Amino acid sequence: MPSSIDNVFGVHAQALQLRARRGELIASNLANADTPNYKARDLDFRNMLETAQSATSMKSTHTSHIGAANGSRAAATLYRVPNQASLDGNTVDTQIEQANFSENAVRYQTTLRFLSGKISGLMTAIKGE
Repeated sequence: MPSSIDNVFGVHAQALQLRARRGELIASNLANADTPNYKARDLDFRNMLETAQSATSMKSTHTSHIGAANGSRAAATLYRVPNQASLDGNTVDTQIEQANFSENAVRYQTTLRFLSGKISGLMTAIKGE
């Protein structure tokens, strides 16, 4: 029985997309560090990944059923609670955001390397080497 490409890459393809989205949010926070009343945003990576996994494993049995993943991406974007209040209402702490950005970048690269290894293994199997 042939396996689909989703089964080959597993959760890592979804994790890569979520890591990219989180990187965009953190970069936006850093870019708006001096914007008055800007509220720092982030996402709950584990919760979104679990939601994405359950959405792909569910099967719709009728066309009028509501999909589980509809709107989950926007709903999972959260506002960060500031450690120290600022006078202008901005909740961005640049040191925390830089640390989060670095951690997310390392995890993104790790997922890319894992996927690259999977692809290399598939190419070796296809070529018969």
